[in-house]
Amino acid sequence: MKKKIAVASMALVLVLGACGNQDETKQNDPETGEAAPGSGAIDHGIDDNKVGFSMAGDEVEEAVDVPEEEKTKILAAFDNYIETLNNQDVEGYLATLSPKGYDLDEERQATEEMLENTTMKREVDNETIVKYKEDSAQLFSTLKTTFTDIETGVENTPEGRQVTVFNKEDGEWKVFSIHFIGDEPGNQ
Repeated sequence: MKKKIAVASMALVLVLGACGNQDETKQNDPETGEAAPGSGAIDHGIDDNKVGFSMAGDEVEEAVDVPEEEKTKILAAFDNYIETLNNQDVEGYLATLSPKGYDLDEERQATEEMLENTTMKREVDNETIVKYKEDSAQLFSTLKTTFTDIETGVENTPEGRQVTVFNKEDGEWKVFSIHFIGDEPGNQ
């Protein structure tokens, strides 16, 4: 039982993108536009790194200033990020991550340990670039992840909303951090 709990915990670490990128839940103050404690928007504490939408609610607005070529590259980088882990390609997965946002050695260890005991399949929908700058972008998606314990066949399938923050590094879009909020069971 401890092994199953540890595997589930490790899997959630991957989904939630822990590895040093912890989030605080906040919402923007209507007067100042700044994040107010306890309200639903994610805030890193640095204006340029704020997630570009509230994690609460159903409305997601696409950024209008994204050059078509960059949009294509960002969406391709996101697809690669999702598919490499779905295919248990640890090297490919690590190559999608920014070494500025992740400790790649820790991520390798956590990923390999998780994949020893669990298979994982991530399904995404509603991919929308919600914030864009020349060297950074934020992509919203809805995410369903199925974790299957290899030994028992038991499945766990959390669903939720995720913002994937990308940085452009050496001309390539890399995952800098992710911000995930799970849906309440029965609200899917």
